[in-house]
Amino acid sequence: MAAFQHQSVLLADTLAVLTPQDGEVYCDCTLGGGGHTEALLLAAPTCRVIGIDRDLEALAAAKARLERFGERVTLVHGAFGDVAELLAQAGQPKVHGLLADLGVSSWQLDSAQRGFSFSRPGPLDMRMDPSRGATALELIASLSADALANVIFELGEERHSRRIARAILRALAEGRLATTTDLAAVIAAEVPAAEQRRSKIHAATRTFQALRIAVNAELDQLQRLLTGFPDLLVAGGRCAIISFHSLEDRLVKQRFRDLAFASSLPPAFAAQEGERAAAVCELVTRKAIVAHDEEIAANPRARSARLRATRRTDAPNLPAQASFHR
Repeated sequence: MAAFQHQSVLLADTLAVLTPQDGEVYCDCTLGGGGHTEALLLAAPTCRVIGIDRDLEALAAAKARLERFGERVTLVHGAFGDVAELLAQAGQPKVHGLLADLGVSSWQLDSAQRGFSFSRPGPLDMRMDPSRGATALELIASLSADALANVIFELGEERHSRRIARAILRALAEGRLATTTDLAAVIAAEVPAAEQRRSKIHAATRTFQALRIAVNAELDQLQRLLTGFPDLLVAGGRCAIISFHSLEDRLVKQRFRDLAFASSLPPAFAAQEGERAAAVCELVTRKAIVAHDEEIAANPRARSARLRATRRTDAPNLPAQASFHR
């Protein structure tokens, strides 16, 4: 395996909102190369971190990077949406802080064999856990033109989704869809040249994003995390989530606000019928924290990062049927 390179975004800001303390336990739900976890361990020399990732290559890289911390680190293979079950299996059902850095890592993007990027030819895979699930090519082959267009529009916010979907399935039927660069070329041919000249991103970016999100069920994973995270935090525990596009950030923002403002909570949150619902969390960040110019210059992928954080109050646990607005 080539060296796993990934520059963690909003590192100092993440530490500032999580406020790591000695003796506490944290969960990094999206461990990646271990950058955020390493920072937590250094900031509080006796804290512990449980790191979760569904990419076995990322876990291997993080294990090497964090080996010097010994038993202060526990590494777990799994998806961040399953964090409640994974923490229970690790013998730590509640933590003092929980972090999720969503999206794809720099290493995954730069590794042609993983199929996330169109910059170099690679297989149409896009799975964050290559050991399970359908590949991007298998997903495409399983969908009708309308269903594929809906995926591209809803998850990629691509306004040319219908013509792109038809072109992709036509190329698949004609045997012209073998690699990531094949797919990128098919997409680019369906986006007007004038629009491509004006755009700051490649014509295939939104469609690739949509397929990656669909392949990895990323929004479903995020919704599961957002639904259950308060019950994973001790009183005063904090949750910090870094998102990279509007779909994710919208879900995080709404869920954090719903939990922080009692007036927006459904009646099921009231202790007794007729009582006013109690706020479950309080906002640590009123607005999303974004990268400064210096960080963006050093790491252009930080440009779209949005960090939001909330703090668990002493309110009782959420009812099992709790839900939130999409």
